[in-house]
Amino acid sequence: MKEAKQTVEHEPFYVRWITGKNRRVFRKTVVNACRFLLAATFIFSGFVKAIDPLGSAYKIEDYLTAFGIISWFPGFVPLLLGILLSSLEFFTGVCLLFGIRKTVSSTLALALMVVMTPLTLYIAIFNPVTDCGCFGDAWVLTNTETFLKNVVLLEAAIVVFMNKRQIVRFISVKMQWAASLYTLLFVFVLSFYCFAHLPLLDFRPYKIGRNITEGMAMPEGAKPDVFETYFTMEKDGRKQEFILENYPDSTWIFVDSRTVLKEKGYEPPIRDFSLQEWKTGKDITDDVLANESYTFLLVAHRLEEADDANIDLINEVYDYAVERGYHFYCLTSSTQEEIERWTERTGAEYPFCLVDDVTLRTMIRSNPGLILLKQGTIVNKWADTDIPDEYALNDKLENLPFANGAVRSQAAVIGYVLLWFFVPLLLVLGVDLLIARNREKKGQVEKETKEQGAEGAN
Repeated sequence: MKEAKQTVEHEPFYVRWITGKNRRVFRKTVVNACRFLLAATFIFSGFVKAIDPLGSAYKIEDYLTAFGIISWFPGFVPLLLGILLSSLEFFTGVCLLFGIRKTVSSTLALALMVVMTPLTLYIAIFNPVTDCGCFGDAWVLTNTETFLKNVVLLEAAIVVFMNKRQIVRFISVKMQWAASLYTLLFVFVLSFYCFAHLPLLDFRPYKIGRNITEGMAMPEGAKPDVFETYFTMEKDGRKQEFILENYPDSTWIFVDSRTVLKEKGYEPPIRDFSLQEWKTGKDITDDVLANESYTFLLVAHRLEEADDANIDLINEVYDYAVERGYHFYCLTSSTQEEIERWTERTGAEYPFCLVDDVTLRTMIRSNPGLILLKQGTIVNKWADTDIPDEYALNDKLENLPFANGAVRSQAAVIGYVLLWFFVPLLLVLGVDLLIARNREKKGQVEKETKEQGAEGAN
């Protein structure tokens, strides 16, 4: 009796509330509900990071910069960490989904949440970065929302870790190695493919088919942000804050001012798109966006880091644009010295425009990358490895398919990617069920044989 009482006292509170035959069912239901919640979150988080490895690297750079330790690491570390983190999350989520590698997956889930929850608490309090980037650009949460989400996931991870034996398995132990191996292979191939080319899914405001002018516009009736400016003034050794409505007379001496956000309003998806000619300093944003013909934008956010392996293709596109009467600009945030060094190294003859670095990294996940515009609408985008060559540029853009092709829907892309992932896993599951059924049938035959032998002996 004493041992039974001690067992009950050490059971979770949600189990002690249930008595009788339903206790075991309730425990398993709660554990598996938490397991599916964690699986869905980690799969989604790992997937959106995997299809945008450079975006994950940029976010990790923001973290390292905010904490003042960016100089501690080589330049490739943020990208490597981004790929490893996405692979770890995706692998953990798939293992939890299919109920395989129970000890490994439940431990990884708990470890991730133990690390991320205090980190997001710090971020929610001090705001060193604008958002955590836990779901990439697919679903942007505030820092406070991220912390609250992690609190829930931490509790779910504890429940699953403490009761891992209650996880319902969908793939047997003998076949789980195939599912685990394919999951890791899939997520790594997906990450490196999107790094070498462009993200399969684009959740940013500069996706193909979007109009930049419309993205910068305020909808009719939308309220902008409301700011309040406070002025610190001094008189007779006494300091006091004022606002514009009660700004004091000239006997007060100005000391300082600060502006705070009083009321949050509508923010256009595109806020910092501005093109300034490097040589003249002229703002040509409106001219480029209003151009009724085509405009090529070579985006190289940092020329000193840009890959020049395909510079011949870029120069061919520029020559084609000049020949056909299209505009061509290189957008960068680099200094004059770096622009001149790039020009000398590559023989570039195209004009340069200065643009905000963050805006350029948001426009395209390639350095350099090529964007094709028409009247402010993004017609197509290429990574530097996919830039069309002279054989593709054999006619006017109006007659070329890549300048007039239909935009493939995100739903179609998601379906295509899921097809590549789940079909092989379903084959593994089918083989697993077939083997299990044959094993069960074989065991039944052996049982019947033994029974017949026992009857014959009698």
